[in-house]
Amino acid sequence: MITSGGRRLAARALAVTTTAAAAALLAAPAAVAADGDTYVPEPTIDLTVLTPVCDGDVPYLEYAVDVTGTDNDTATITWINPDGDDIVQSGMPLSGRVLWPGAVVGPDGRGADWPGWSLVDGEWVEGDEFDWVRPSVQVLFQVNPETVVTVDYPPSSPNCATNPPGKTTTPPTVTQVSNPVDAGTQGTSLAETGATVGLYAAVAAGLAAVGAAIVLLTRRTRKS
Repeated sequence: MITSGGRRLAARALAVTTTAAAAALLAAPAAVAADGDTYVPEPTIDLTVLTPVCDGDVPYLEYAVDVTGTDNDTATITWINPDGDDIVQSGMPLSGRVLWPGAVVGPDGRGADWPGWSLVDGEWVEGDEFDWVRPSVQVLFQVNPETVVTVDYPPSSPNCATNPPGKTTTPPTVTQVSNPVDAGTQGTSLAETGATVGLYAAVAAGLAAVGAAIVLLTRRTRKS
């Protein structure tokens, strides 16, 4: 038999248990929110500058990397060779310029060798082990995130040469002409059109002269 005192103790125990359970339920969302506050976004990488340049007859690639979500302050730049060993430049700053693979700077600070060219018996000829870096090449930038971009070899200008002195790259050979029959037909059509327009102009001029003669003859008939 449970006495009145026992009933009071049981009621208190039940009340304490219920209160503890309610407190646990109320605290659960706060714990989830706390976990959400500690979420760290994925690192990002963005190339804000990516410019092939020529300086002192030397080809360079200027770049600037903007990253978030990482404390890394150096970059690894990899020139991707599709048929052989890559060129890796590690420990680079997040902005600056790098020498184009295959380019050589002479003692005077100007270009002394260029990718895609070889000096044979005192004569520059096209072709060397760096042919793959031009006319364009893929470059991988790695900080913690990474990104791959395609860059073009910088062109020469009157003030800066990215080829040996007096040399230019051979333009690609055209091996296929698109619709050669149509092209020939178009040229013939243009010529025929010009001839037809000239013929029409001559006929129109002749008709105008005949019309003027008829008008003049009519006036003279009326006067007479």
